[in-house]
Amino acid sequence: MKKTHKTVSLVLGSGGARGLAHIGVIRVLEEQGYEIRSISGSSMGALIGGIYAAGKLDIYAKWVSALDRLDVLKLLDLSFSGTAIFKGERIINTLRELIGDRNIEDLPLSFTAVATDLDESKEVWLSSGSLFSAIRASIAFPTVFSAFNYHGRHLVDGGLLNPVPIAPTLRDMTDLTIAVSLSGKVDNTPSQLEAPAPEPEPRNRYHRKIIDFIDGLQDMFNGEDEEEDETGIFDVVSKSLDAMQSTIANFKLAAYTPDILIELPKNICTIYEFERAKELIEIGRRKAEEVLAAHDH
Repeated sequence: MKKTHKTVSLVLGSGGARGLAHIGVIRVLEEQGYEIRSISGSSMGALIGGIYAAGKLDIYAKWVSALDRLDVLKLLDLSFSGTAIFKGERIINTLRELIGDRNIEDLPLSFTAVATDLDESKEVWLSSGSLFSAIRASIAFPTVFSAFNYHGRHLVDGGLLNPVPIAPTLRDMTDLTIAVSLSGKVDNTPSQLEAPAPEPEPRNRYHRKIIDFIDGLQDMFNGEDEEEDETGIFDVVSKSLDAMQSTIANFKLAAYTPDILIELPKNICTIYEFERAKELIEIGRRKAEEVLAAHDH
């Protein structure tokens, strides 16, 4: 494999579970000799980027690859605040225990998590203080996770205003800016990856009960009489925000063109299919290899 020794500012985009593909991209960059010196990320890009900057990506990848859908659901803590469905604290506390929290300014790499200030309607760059507080703010997907109170500011998902946050890296003294967007064009070619193995029957029955409970929550929010549209509230919200972020991502990439752009199709999975981690990591790996090979030529 041809090795390079170029330094990189890496920009990791938002997109929920699709962000697991960032792991595959990072692994290919490392294998090919790119030296990542700076990371900027929104939402899931901030989570993966922050954990990588802390030197714990392999630990996280092993943990997330072992999750099935039931495990993912167990990480969700219902909120009764009326502003969001889940609190979002259980998943962050789990990751904090798994990875260990650190201050961003003490990390070996430059790292910026991008969030959105609800009150000021502007993006916020978090490059100091608690790593997991910054990640928690950046992943606060509206209506799904509660907004995060950060020094008196109500912060939510950075992908709302900047799904591919290149701007925080513009002053970096690196050879290349490589951006990974999770809002690429729809790809209708069949996946060549293996389908996940079916769950054992006893676990599958319990799994079904949990899914029925979540479906019941959707019915409660939708109203029982609305038979004309079977789309649940989660799907409506996620697809609406996905469409918005795709449009904004295109504008951002036109304004700040990276040296290398790796685009993952926005239909590789829904924003909440974290149980497909192994598959999504492999998709990221294959796409990175394809783009980098084309760039070398």
